[in-house]
Amino acid sequence: MNTVDERERRWRLVLGREAQCPSGLGAADQGMDGALEALYDKGASESGAGGRRRAGLGGSAPRVARWLGDIREYFPSSVVRVMQKDAMDRLGLHQLLLEPEMMEAVEPDVHLVGTLLSLNRVMPDQARESARAVVRRVVEELERRVAQRTRSLVQGAIDRSVRTHRPRRTADIDWNATIRRNLAHYLPEQGTIVPQTLVGYGRRSRGVHKDVVLAIDQSGSMAPSVVYASVFGAVLASMRTLRTSLVVFDTAVVDLTEQLTDPVEVLFGTQLGGGTHINKAVAYCQGLITRPNDSIFVLISDLCEGGVRAEMLRRVAAMRAAGVQVVVLLALSDEGAPFYDRRNAAALAEMGVPAFACTPDVFPELMAAAIQGEPLTSWVDKHQDA
Repeated sequence: MNTVDERERRWRLVLGREAQCPSGLGAADQGMDGALEALYDKGASESGAGGRRRAGLGGSAPRVARWLGDIREYFPSSVVRVMQKDAMDRLGLHQLLLEPEMMEAVEPDVHLVGTLLSLNRVMPDQARESARAVVRRVVEELERRVAQRTRSLVQGAIDRSVRTHRPRRTADIDWNATIRRNLAHYLPEQGTIVPQTLVGYGRRSRGVHKDVVLAIDQSGSMAPSVVYASVFGAVLASMRTLRTSLVVFDTAVVDLTEQLTDPVEVLFGTQLGGGTHINKAVAYCQGLITRPNDSIFVLISDLCEGGVRAEMLRRVAAMRAAGVQVVVLLALSDEGAPFYDRRNAAALAEMGVPAFACTPDVFPELMAAAIQGEPLTSWVDKHQDA
């Protein structure tokens, strides 16, 4: 197929049947065109009440299952996920996901997991088992993606969080700190510093060295963040040098720490949707912190507070004053810029707690920085500029 024919073919698939393609479409392209038409082409849909047109997949679970199979045949996984999400938004397929055969046809991804979790309370038992299988596939894929790097960076940060004046190896010397410590011993004639005192990284003994408390807003808009945070929570909980707690909240607070050995159980313990009382969650998490100077509190929320705002801010300030490293993430996802309460974010920033969105790939670096006690404001500025 020459360049002109290929261009015409692509435009025909983009514009739909109303576009003219002199060279026509082959059998595979016709199948692709039909799958696109069912979702996006109003001209191919059936007439609804009052003469309005509606989408053409209809309400039949077998028909939708066939369509889901078609798009997996014709399109790459990244496109399939977009089309599945569009089908949820445009065609209202949420209820059809309660059918077990539908679970076998979908392409698992984070958005689908969020949809399934939002339907968890109304699923029949057979569909719930199929949904668990889908969720587990996504969770296992995410764990493979993040677990090794998270453990490596976080454990390295724990090992380096103690200073020593007798580093065992050259690699353990903190050269920047050593130079600062020995500036008084600068020899101008030689243009060098005599390092009379070395500053290095110590090695931690076995045991728990840091406490991490994750508080996750489970309002509907936070679904991808809930999925990623549950996976990271399980990875952190698997490290003996950390004591990890995980709390989810809306207007109520639920402690899911006991389920952290299995992130799928954590996810099915959430209930996406509803209001948001951040203050109540922060108050509960304060009660979990017994070693402020060795604790990291990670709040993942869009900061749309439905509770007592002033008290929430006072609690965060009290944590900071006690020595807790406080991290506020507006989202933990690959979604791009999230919606959030700018007034609350600004108030937190004024007290030295930056509120920012974080991608899953950067989260391990963030935790390493928090464990080492780095100023998070400068860390955020550096990574946002990168």
